[in-house]
Amino acid sequence: MAFEGLADRLQETLKKIRGKGKVTEDDVKQMMREVRIALLEADVNFKVVKDFINRVKERAVGQEVLKSLTPGQQVIKVVNEELTALMGGEQSKIAVANKPPTVVMMVGLQGAGKTTSTGKLAKHLVSQNRKPLLVAGDIYRPAAIKQLQVLGEQLDLPVFSLGDQVSPVEIAKQAIAKAKEEHHDYVLIDTAGRLHVDEALMDELNQVKSAVNPDEILLVVDSMTGQDAVNVAESFNEQLELTGVVLTKLDGDTRGGAALSVKAVTGKSIKFAGMGEKLDALEPFHPERMASRILGMGDVLTLIEKAQTTVNEEKAAELERKMRTMEFTLDDFLEQLDQVKNMGPLDEILGMMPGANKIKGLKNMKVDDKALGKVEAVVRSMTKAEKQKPEIINASRKKRIAQGSGTSVQEVNRLLKQFQDMKKMMKQMTQMQSKKKKKGMKFPFMS
Repeated sequence: MAFEGLADRLQETLKKIRGKGKVTEDDVKQMMREVRIALLEADVNFKVVKDFINRVKERAVGQEVLKSLTPGQQVIKVVNEELTALMGGEQSKIAVANKPPTVVMMVGLQGAGKTTSTGKLAKHLVSQNRKPLLVAGDIYRPAAIKQLQVLGEQLDLPVFSLGDQVSPVEIAKQAIAKAKEEHHDYVLIDTAGRLHVDEALMDELNQVKSAVNPDEILLVVDSMTGQDAVNVAESFNEQLELTGVVLTKLDGDTRGGAALSVKAVTGKSIKFAGMGEKLDALEPFHPERMASRILGMGDVLTLIEKAQTTVNEEKAAELERKMRTMEFTLDDFLEQLDQVKNMGPLDEILGMMPGANKIKGLKNMKVDDKALGKVEAVVRSMTKAEKQKPEIINASRKKRIAQGSGTSVQEVNRLLKQFQDMKKMMKQMTQMQSKKKKKGMKFPFMS
């Protein structure tokens, strides 16, 4: 899960100060020492950490905080605002040219995920009612052109290619002419991976840039490489004048150092974050939402956006009623797991839910995609009565269900316990929501 280690440390540190009715300078200094350690352990650039700590400390010991009625919460507000500013402040959207097509160059090191990210960006643009043209400009890596063509087939989008014997500059020029002819509003040029110290290949990128005058030059970097990703971004920016960064594998980076450092070091905003392997797993990067997730405050807006694309509102309303009246059955359980799986990894979804980190058992709950197959088999091996009232499932019934689903009695027991735990969590969450009297769209696991 993205930022898991950093989030745990920061949330634990801030919990100590949250409810304080009075906050002293010593309290702030102690907290800042722990925040500094947490950020350094998360592989955040040392200078970035130093500047961040100084800014927070200066604001946190100011009159607006110390004389506040809720100084503990004010300190957390300051940390949240500075964390948001560190990652860019506001969302940096992809450019739109005054006259189509908008030309986007995808650049970066070998193996950073440029070709896949190009496909993901194309899918994102299609979801925004855009008509992108994919351009196979990587003539050096074996099968790079084929990979892009396969992605194009999956997305039902055209891929422009002149093979691997024509220069990338000529490919880019002809691709734009083709895009104008066929009325594409975006041209995504997938370039070959190269080291930033390779002068000949970097010069080639500059030639492509001069030839097509791109509206965006997006650097694709692997967030798992931490400070190396930031160093690469700094070097590419010096040579190409980047317009933004795409961070891949952010879902697997438990530290998050690259995401927290890249804007401060390069001055270039993170525009998109890769949050999984699927083609729809590219999210526009929202600094304020990411800061909120890191501090355990949830990310309701992203959760709603995901839910709106996958959840039937009528079913959601019926689910909300069942949760409230505790009529939630194993059939509903299975259906909801399936819907949430379509929204993305469950631990990521839970991380977007405000207060989820405070509910016992919910924070570390994980559902593996393969495990869902077993869950489905177990539930389908039950009778209608057993699905409606799992409490009637005794030892002999468990044995029959295990045999029918190709699982063990222990696995049947585990599922029944998970189901009961989930019902308790749902009850807690409905109570939390009713206390806050929140209104709005309902979606799985949040009613």
